[in-house]
Amino acid sequence: MEKNNETLSILRHSTSHIMAQAVQSLFPSAKLAIGPSTADGFYYDFDLTDGHAFTQEDLDKIEEKMKEIVKQNLTFERYEIPDVQAQIDEFKSQGEIYKAELLEEHRNDNPTLYITKDKDGNALFNDLCAGPHLPNTSYIKANAFKLLKVAGAYWRGNEKNKMLQRIYATAYWNKDDLQTYLTFLEEAEKRDHRKLGKQLDLFSTREEMGGGLVLWHPNLACVREQIENYWREEHRKRGYVIVNTPQIAKSTLWEISGHMDHYKENMFFVQKDEDSDDQYVVKPMNCPFHILIYQANRYSYRSLPLRMAELGTVYRKEKSGALSGLTRVQGFTQDDAHIFCTPEQLVDEINAIIDFVADTMAIFNMEFEVELSTRPESFVGEIENWDKAEAGLKEAMERRGMKYDINEGDGAFYGPKIDFKVKDAIGRTWQCATIQLDFNLPARFDIKYQDKDGQLKTPLMLHRVIFGSMERFHGILIEHYAGAFPTWLAPTQVNVVPISNDKHTDYAEIVYKKMREAGIRAQLDDRSESMNYKIRESLQDKKIPYVCVVGDREAQEGTVAVRARGIGQIGTFSVDEFISKIKEEISSRANQSFAKKDAE
Repeated sequence: MEKNNETLSILRHSTSHIMAQAVQSLFPSAKLAIGPSTADGFYYDFDLTDGHAFTQEDLDKIEEKMKEIVKQNLTFERYEIPDVQAQIDEFKSQGEIYKAELLEEHRNDNPTLYITKDKDGNALFNDLCAGPHLPNTSYIKANAFKLLKVAGAYWRGNEKNKMLQRIYATAYWNKDDLQTYLTFLEEAEKRDHRKLGKQLDLFSTREEMGGGLVLWHPNLACVREQIENYWREEHRKRGYVIVNTPQIAKSTLWEISGHMDHYKENMFFVQKDEDSDDQYVVKPMNCPFHILIYQANRYSYRSLPLRMAELGTVYRKEKSGALSGLTRVQGFTQDDAHIFCTPEQLVDEINAIIDFVADTMAIFNMEFEVELSTRPESFVGEIENWDKAEAGLKEAMERRGMKYDINEGDGAFYGPKIDFKVKDAIGRTWQCATIQLDFNLPARFDIKYQDKDGQLKTPLMLHRVIFGSMERFHGILIEHYAGAFPTWLAPTQVNVVPISNDKHTDYAEIVYKKMREAGIRAQLDDRSESMNYKIRESLQDKKIPYVCVVGDREAQEGTVAVRARGIGQIGTFSVDEFISKIKEEISSRANQSFAKKDAE
């Protein structure tokens, strides 16, 4: 069997059936829900009707049982169900209510079972499944699969349904590939921004505030300040105007925009007072406000494109179980922009945005992949306009020779989009930048410009983000850098450490003040801890880029002995020389220390 992504998915799907068979063998009360393969492995949902909760010890036992099963060289056989109602009744009699429900839904789709049989043809296990599967279990290597963890999962993803137990697992063709993946998971665990958020005092969320609302502590707020400074600087260079808009608006605005029809379940509502019929919506997006700003003036084709940008905080409802650190929240700030242009300007504007994304991600040493998402089933507007919009996005990418994948039916309800998936330091991809073309909102708000022929025409509108949301992007950055931010972003850039507090603190304070006056984010560490402890804590635990150690010699010569994160001692410099080098590193927004750069 050729080993590619498609057959790897078949391997994992087949292994999920073996896991279900092992679970029911060890836990007779377990009822089966669904068990698909995923991009990185597979999972299976179980309902243990006796109330037992899976433990790590249980996972170990299930894994051993799976190894026993695969060694029996069982075959997977496809079985077309001749009498669907009889099979539904049989599932119900076995207590397999989830399989009965699924079969009821698919009764007209020629449903099939997959049965595992021993060498004598005895059926040992069956599962409702469309397949395909491996011919037999000899393809599944006992040392190449691993059960990873247990989590709760509502049946059908609906929190009104029963909570099931989901076992996550993975499988590969050989143990080396499995070990590579497990090593990757260990590295990802070390980089988890939620853990690093506590370790480095970056952010927190509090139950008394509500889920998915973030407190930015001074350290991460400092990182954000640097990124926002870059954002404003670059937008002004590229011809954008920066605006600010309210946090709430009357529901009428969202009725005009169409969000009330397509997005209501994700919106927060506020009643003005008991005696008023006025209902307000807490802003879920910025675009209607930007259109109102456009409406405040008259535009001709000569004054377009109009590029309007805002760091706008929005609020959207999320299920509590979906919230996670910075990457899935209910309140977040979008680096939002809307471009109003003529049809002739469209492709050039899209390419300018692509350049903006590429230039920005290069600063963080991130590559990206591109995906075009097309018209969804639930859409607004004319199909003709959708076709034009999709063609425009394709033309922009093809004109520059950009490779892209097509994600059929995943566009926004108001227009197709280009999604940029950035790749972090360990190869994971994250959704960040987006370009969306919108014919709908300009028409709904009836905005116009005067064309060269004197006619009033409706402009095209591009929605665009570079980072996506500040919260999510900072979560990605924490994991990308494993908390070790480059010097230009680091909350503390230099820690000044006196060898002896009694003898060297005065000089250390002079060095510290000189750095602060030069605009460097320095701190003076005059705690009573040992010098070695302070150096180790600074570079390893707090991930500060530089430590400047000062003693008798440094005080006499006006120098600092410098240690760099990830390198160690790099030499002794005059204070002015060190300040000059670090300021150059900061101003260039370099991803590595000047010591490492000089060495290369």
